[in-house]
Amino acid sequence: MKNTILLFLFFGMLTNAQINRFFYEYKSIPDSNNKEDIKKEMMLLDIDKKGSSYYSRDKFVSDSTSMAEIQKQIKGGGGSISVNRRESQGATSYKVVKSYPDFKTYLFTRVSTDQYKVKEDQKPEWKILADKQKVGEYNTQKATANYGGREWIAWFSTDIPFQDGPYKFYGLPGLIVKLEDTTGSHIMTLVGNKKIEAPAEQKELEIPGNVRLMGVGGKEIEVTKDQYKKVWKDYVNDPAKNMRQMMMGNSENSKVSFKVRTDGGKEISDPNQVFREIEKRAKESLAKNNNPIEPDLVK
Repeated sequence: MKNTILLFLFFGMLTNAQINRFFYEYKSIPDSNNKEDIKKEMMLLDIDKKGSSYYSRDKFVSDSTSMAEIQKQIKGGGGSISVNRRESQGATSYKVVKSYPDFKTYLFTRVSTDQYKVKEDQKPEWKILADKQKVGEYNTQKATANYGGREWIAWFSTDIPFQDGPYKFYGLPGLIVKLEDTTGSHIMTLVGNKKIEAPAEQKELEIPGNVRLMGVGGKEIEVTKDQYKKVWKDYVNDPAKNMRQMMMGNSENSKVSFKVRTDGGKEISDPNQVFREIEKRAKESLAKNNNPIEPDLVK
């Protein structure tokens, strides 16, 4: 009787154009050399009849605000617009989108000033085990998989009729309620859910030809995983490459300049000093974020 009711609610959601929003607490250890530094973030898994989206709640709010600011500047007639992404709000900058019924999966992420849409070519291959346990209010069963360079343990619940889960994971006979890798570096736990009305479809932002937006909005470059790996390797070897190329492409009609502030608050505008500062910060960040959720993607 319980399953019948849940299925009825599921089909009701589809006809009423609602979204099932699932809240996951995400605990991660960015630096494998500092396992005491555990980051916590609230991630959202939005499911509707077309598919699902998994993203950071704080990052989504930050980006939405940034886009509103851009729209206001454009309407005000700004000829040159520079917007800096607020990195302090939400550590997880990627987004994962799956389409139903084939579960075609894309990772949306950013490297330097460019945004990428990375097509996933591997599906999780699960081994379902007999182990069962209670996770929060849900009765769950255990499954394991090797994926992206990690060994994963999933606890799924057949009480929730979605064969989906956080990040790129799906394909179990129920929603993944808890997901963790065997090192304990990445743990995603369902902490709540609610139904919300589907938001109105947003119109594509119209941007004048003389304006370039960096790090916010814009169309993504669609690539394969192998192509993305090359992009990432190039970035690691030369973090300021994109910005240097943009500066070299300056013309009288289109000029790009960069400014950064040092840790001491000093503003730097000299191009060579800017690029050195960018490289320094990038290398420091890479050193402190050496424990990614999918190691195979950034080898």
